[in-house]
Amino acid sequence: MDPLCGTLNFAVGTHLVAVNVALREHGRTTAAAADPYTGETYWTDGTAAHLRRDGRDTPLAPSADSRLVDLNLDPPHPNAPALRVARLLTDPDFESAFRPRVVSTTLAVAWVAAGRRAGYVTDGRLVDSVHFTAGIALCEAAGCTVTDLRGAPVHSGAGGLIAAADAGTHARLLDLVSRQEIRPVRR
Repeated sequence: MDPLCGTLNFAVGTHLVAVNVALREHGRTTAAAADPYTGETYWTDGTAAHLRRDGRDTPLAPSADSRLVDLNLDPPHPNAPALRVARLLTDPDFESAFRPRVVSTTLAVAWVAAGRRAGYVTDGRLVDSVHFTAGIALCEAAGCTVTDLRGAPVHSGAGGLIAAADAGTHARLLDLVSRQEIRPVRR
């Protein structure tokens, strides 16, 4: 359980925070992310994902139509200095395909599952982080494409996260992220 994701946001009065709960049992994750300011709760039983608002549940429906992509720029940056997600902000190809947003809360990942965002990218540490556990579970149950920063299954390779509303958006983000990586010069 994470009682408050977005602590810095909360501390300065920005209404972008979430309360996360995740339970991993027998290979299945049941999770929820609640927005205390809107009263919305994003939840999954591990097979389907829903948004509960005013006591009613509606299925989450990912969509890339908004073209909005949230970038988490909070440290730590495990793949730095070779890879910095922040470089996407100055990439003309990223700018022409998407509209960047910078959000630091689980809500950004839940919004991908809900169709409010086309994607989410972070180089953050995912292992044992309820922030990402809840968001990943929501995205997977909603049918989003979710991988690490190099397209491998989450928790298996380079780390980080690309969560995208659909396979096409994911492929585009994966390409843009890969072009940001600084590779050593061979002599």
